[in-house]
Amino acid sequence: MLLLRRRSCTAPALLLALAALFFYHTPRWSGRRSETPQRGQRNKSLMGRRHGVLPLEPEQLHSLLEVYRSKRNCAGKAVVLTGQHTASSTEVQLYTRVLREEGYRVDQGRYAEINSGIRHDGREGQELPVLICLKGSEKSCLRKINFANPQLYQRVNVIPAFVGAFLDMGGVCRFLTDSRLAGVSLPITPSACAFSRQGTEGTEEDWNLLTQPSSLASQGLVAVVNVYVLVTSATPLTAFLHQTGLVKTHLDKNSYATKLLEFFSEKLGHTLALKAFELMKQVISEVLTAAVLTTSSSSPPRCPLCFQLMTFTFHYNASVHPVVIKIQTDLHFDSMKNPNLDGQVTKEYVLEDMLRLLFPECRRDDEGPRSTWDAAKVKSSGCEWLNGLCLSPEEMKLLLQFHQQLKASDDFHLLHPRSSHFSDLQHDLIQRFPVAKNDGNGQSLSVMVEQLSSYYIERNHTNSSDDPASLEHNTSHSDTSDSDRCVDPHLRQLYTDPPLVLSPAFNPWVKEYRADVLFDTITIWIRPEPKSAQCHIHLDEHLGPRMANYPVGLGNSRINILVMDESGAEPVVMTIYTLHIFRESRPSLPMFDEYVMCGFVQDCGLMVRPDLPCGLEPVAGPKSSGKPQATAQPCSSGDETGRWVVPCLSCSDNRTCDWREVAWQPDSCYHPVLEQPLLQTCMMDKKVLFIGDSTNRGMMYYLMERVNTTLEDWDKAHDTIVYRNLNQGRTLISYSYYPQFWLHKSQRPTFQRALQQLLERSRPLENSPQTVLVVGGVQWLSLDHLKTIQKVLEREKLQNIMVVVKSLGMGFHLPVDGIRSLSLSGVQELYGINKKILESAGRLGYEVIDTFSITMGRYKEFLQGRCACHFHEVHRALIPTVPAHRRLQIVRPGGESVSDTSAQLASAQQQELWSQPSSSYHVKGAVNQVYSEILLSRLCVPYVHNGTKSQH
Repeated sequence: MLLLRRRSCTAPALLLALAALFFYHTPRWSGRRSETPQRGQRNKSLMGRRHGVLPLEPEQLHSLLEVYRSKRNCAGKAVVLTGQHTASSTEVQLYTRVLREEGYRVDQGRYAEINSGIRHDGREGQELPVLICLKGSEKSCLRKINFANPQLYQRVNVIPAFVGAFLDMGGVCRFLTDSRLAGVSLPITPSACAFSRQGTEGTEEDWNLLTQPSSLASQGLVAVVNVYVLVTSATPLTAFLHQTGLVKTHLDKNSYATKLLEFFSEKLGHTLALKAFELMKQVISEVLTAAVLTTSSSSPPRCPLCFQLMTFTFHYNASVHPVVIKIQTDLHFDSMKNPNLDGQVTKEYVLEDMLRLLFPECRRDDEGPRSTWDAAKVKSSGCEWLNGLCLSPEEMKLLLQFHQQLKASDDFHLLHPRSSHFSDLQHDLIQRFPVAKNDGNGQSLSVMVEQLSSYYIERNHTNSSDDPASLEHNTSHSDTSDSDRCVDPHLRQLYTDPPLVLSPAFNPWVKEYRADVLFDTITIWIRPEPKSAQCHIHLDEHLGPRMANYPVGLGNSRINILVMDESGAEPVVMTIYTLHIFRESRPSLPMFDEYVMCGFVQDCGLMVRPDLPCGLEPVAGPKSSGKPQATAQPCSSGDETGRWVVPCLSCSDNRTCDWREVAWQPDSCYHPVLEQPLLQTCMMDKKVLFIGDSTNRGMMYYLMERVNTTLEDWDKAHDTIVYRNLNQGRTLISYSYYPQFWLHKSQRPTFQRALQQLLERSRPLENSPQTVLVVGGVQWLSLDHLKTIQKVLEREKLQNIMVVVKSLGMGFHLPVDGIRSLSLSGVQELYGINKKILESAGRLGYEVIDTFSITMGRYKEFLQGRCACHFHEVHRALIPTVPAHRRLQIVRPGGESVSDTSAQLASAQQQELWSQPSSSYHVKGAVNQVYSEILLSRLCVPYVHNGTKSQH
């Protein structure tokens, strides 16, 4: 019978060689219990017969495993249980993409109980799908999968033994409560498993509790370090340490990701760096050994092919000997400045490295190593007989997997086993657990695992990445080689915070994406990650940022992602990805017959005026439209105090409002809206000169479209431009951009020079109100500019012209990269400056428009632009629409709703600015429309009085 079994093996040479290895080597330890007493006794007997058999060298074992590996069966199927994640999550996409690249057929589901893909189909020799249990699905996996009687080749990213070993038992790790560990001095705090303290707060607590006075920093390393450990098997224990860690010294506010060896080398020097790194690995190995021994000695090993990623948190207190202060059975990056983005990116790099290590690419035409007869034989005997030694199929596969992992562990350092680093403490642990000492079969497998690890450690010793000096040499050498070229100009992933649902789903080969966001999403962090580190990323332009926080305006925003090769003298754009983001308008309910009018001065999200209430409040007036209740007068200035009003079912819930009907309402007057013929008559023979930034330019283009019934010419002018074709050639509009911020301060034209140039380009000018100067912008206008205007106009003998001061406005209030950002106190200070500008302009006899008060309450409703200050945009008019001023619902201070064209202006969200069939462009933006109509009403004061046309 024994001879028959030998002849049935698929690799006879391998079996003989492995048997020689088993006879020759003396076992050291194992944490695995034999499946049957007979099997364990037979293996112990075989391991004891070492005479008369030629030894097998590690090189021979490696070569034979290479032959056996080439005949392995193909990958098969994998199931990803998403749990709390959505299908669009970058983490779910990562698992799906990498596993498919490695040859797996990937299915997705939420939980194990409702996913049929993880059920064993009953066919002999078929391996169960790889099961990936993401956050929220772990308990479901443990309930569904029968770990006590595992199927062949079952692989899950949860090691059942660790679930219990690292539980918190009243402030003490469960495995530390084992009485056999009494007197063992493990370098770990007993409360390291207290998951209730995980996260940023826990890290800070550990830091404050353990860090000694900062004077110790001069005596050694003072830091908290998170390291990421991949346990690829619990019995026998095999584990790897990722090269990237999260570090925070006593000088750092937040943790940051870095390569561990580089960090130690920088802080300790090359000599101590290697020692510190080895001591860290030794401590992890000791803790894992203790945890495995306490669990495997009390119950049979379950799921031998399962694996798990863990986070170990170390504290260094002026010493290279660390103490474990926290253990978590998954990956954590909470202490980073932006854990949702930077932490997720770092996490997914570690996860991808893990997947590449555990699931190497498989060719589907590979020939399987076992025949159907072999599979039946394995089932009947429970063994793969290798020259008389009984190994289970899982053990054989585990051996092959570990062999493959050692070959591919570029980003992971071997952590356990390393026979040359087997500490006295680990020897002591083995002596305390007799089951581990007496398990003959487990010892034989451990011997082979140790032989493989020793072989690779010895082979890689001369070029070991564990040597910081070698690391530095290799890095400096690669800096000058051709490998710096960007040869694969594609993105690995596109990360955003908050996460975007991209359409289509991200694929490195797809270059254009769309995503929708809700109204309250006003900024988005964008962080593209290239496939190759040699490729450089810039957003929007060649010198744009690597990553950035973008403001997202209402409607469409576009972000270009440039993948560039910067290895040559001149950077070259290799690939361009485009992301289109559509931000929804404020959600609205249709206005019902019964409603209440609600008003607001400011949004509670930005309390510019702490002395005033925020949010919606009831406004006096009827609940439904009807006849006028009171007669209001036209406003006497453009800075009359007012508020936004909107019809709602309840002022206590802004979700019940019809935001399409929101309108600006002065407290005691109204701003007239002029019909087209009256407006054209008013603007006849006028020359209107605009000087300011793009917000001023938006008012100009609105005026042009409103007066001329068309906007056939439009340009993002950043210099001086004159339009002479308005109102049948009877109205002139000119514009000069100020300030030209893109120029160096020494080259920027002064305000006085820019104003004089505008006057010269617009001549001849009449010294009367027929000449109008509109000046202002977002936040550059000051009292000094008003004095300059007065001085220049007096010198040019134009002191009788009409001057309209557009005051400051909301903008630069969001934390956007690459431009200045105002804090809340900065915005509040700006309100005070705006008030002084309005008062000073009034004393000089100038007309004013208080755009700050108008934009303050609707600061979230900006359109595309990094400053978050644009409340207009110009686009091609594709469909003729009814003129906007005809579609306005007008609300007088009494609260009644009328359609009189001379009534107060109402600016509604649905108001698409008007255009005629001949229009080429269209100015869009409800807030811009409000203060632009106020401008028109101030220009045409002689033509309106109390809602009727005055005589010219």
